Amino acid sequence: ACGGDRVNHNLNTGEDHYEEICTTHTYADRVETLQAVRDAGLEMCSGGIIGMGEKHEHIIQMAFALRDLGVQSIPVNFLNPIDGTPLEERNDLAPIKSLHHLAMFRFVNPDREIRIAGGREIQLRSLQPLGLFAANSIFVGDYLTTKGQLPARDYQMIADLGFQIVVRNEQGEEIVCDPPEVPNDPLAIVT
Repeated sequence: ACGGDRVNHNLNTGEDHYEEICTTHTYADRVETLQAVRDAGLEMCSGGIIGMGEKHEHIIQMAFALRDLGVQSIPVNFLNPIDGTPLEERNDLAPIKSLHHLAMFRFVNPDREIRIAGGREIQLRSLQPLGLFAANSIFVGDYLTTKGQLPARDYQMIADLGFQIVVRNEQGEEIVCDPPEVPNDPLAIVT
């Protein structure tokens, strides 16, 4: 009734790795919240962060859980190790490994919106453009607590790939934009 149509609530990681990452609530709590969102008729936006010490099996587990829950939009974040945090020393992702993870999410969720989110500049590095062959979109600009690359670099990367930038207006209509006209909008999608 207030105009909201989608709720973001990340699973964060695979069920078997969850207790290593979060102690304030359980993986089952996360799933229960997503089910409540779905049951209320809202779209779900849920993904996780790759590179937190999980095994490949945990990432696959998360991709299948998101599929089985019917999540419409899946943001794939990559760990950006920050000084002073418990994961500050974690940096075991190689760009090609990060790209493989994106491709796996697309394979498991072929009809869902895969979104490359936080940490992409650090973990994908020069392979960032290739990520858009597996994903539908990227988050542009800064993230919750970290800086991203300048939007102009993202727009140039998208144009160099031959893709178009599409923005949905308030009426839900899709508008194709030229990079200089694109607002700094995290909801822009690539087609």
